[in-house]
Amino acid sequence: MRTCAESFDAYFLRALGREFGERLLPRGTDITFCDQVALIGSGLIWNIYFAALAVVIGFVLATGVALARHASSPWLSRPAGVFIFAFRGSPLFIQFFFFYSAFVLLPRSGVDIPLGFVTLTVQTSALTTAQVGGLIVLILNTTAYSAELFFGALRSVPKGDLEAADAYGMTGFTRFRRVVWPNMLRLAWPSYTNEAIFLTHSTTLVFLSAFPAQQQSGEAFYYARYFVDQTFNPFVAYPLVAAFFVALTLAIVGLFGLINLRLNRHLPRVARTRLRFRPQYIR
Repeated sequence: MRTCAESFDAYFLRALGREFGERLLPRGTDITFCDQVALIGSGLIWNIYFAALAVVIGFVLATGVALARHASSPWLSRPAGVFIFAFRGSPLFIQFFFFYSAFVLLPRSGVDIPLGFVTLTVQTSALTTAQVGGLIVLILNTTAYSAELFFGALRSVPKGDLEAADAYGMTGFTRFRRVVWPNMLRLAWPSYTNEAIFLTHSTTLVFLSAFPAQQQSGEAFYYARYFVDQTFNPFVAYPLVAAFFVALTLAIVGLFGLINLRLNRHLPRVARTRLRFRPQYIR
């Protein structure tokens, strides 16, 4: 029977690959509580990887899509609206299966893009892995939801602030950077915090969908299901996953709360919107 120190040494980085821990996962009666804590905690590395990259990249893309949706030109606003509707209107779980099936159909040797005197070959083999293909799906999904939030915030920017910017002679990118963008973030940030939390929770669907876990390298819920299959006891592994995600959610609320204070630093203290964690036990 392993000690807790031995379990953490063997499995704490096991989710990164077999070369980072024991080659084989624990089985049957050899599984201890510390094994489950170490391996599920190891899988959380991938959840953080998916969530962090999807939030950062999706934030940038969502800003551009929201601006396109808000543009007066139908050549920009309509495609942006279709993109937002398509990803918000379809289940994320189906999107994983759809994109995996599409990525599998791509040539394994890559796609050739002729650029005149040279041909660029884009490698496509990595797209069928969860670390790349699953991440792309998460980025596109959160881009659509975040863009809708930012679009609503753009429409709610106070007209007085825009008139003041015009009075100061601000135009173009300067007006957007100094007035429009800060107001958009300030108005959308509480809802965007909820989107970041939802996205983090959605990372448990990546390995549950069609994307395979190579070398038994999965995220937290992947290992929780493995332990339930091995021990036939769902009352240890699943609560552990929930506890890890509660801690991760509190970290997100704290981090985004600090950013929210920064965005509202110019307002009187009594007028600042504060992010509060208020779980509802009874609806």
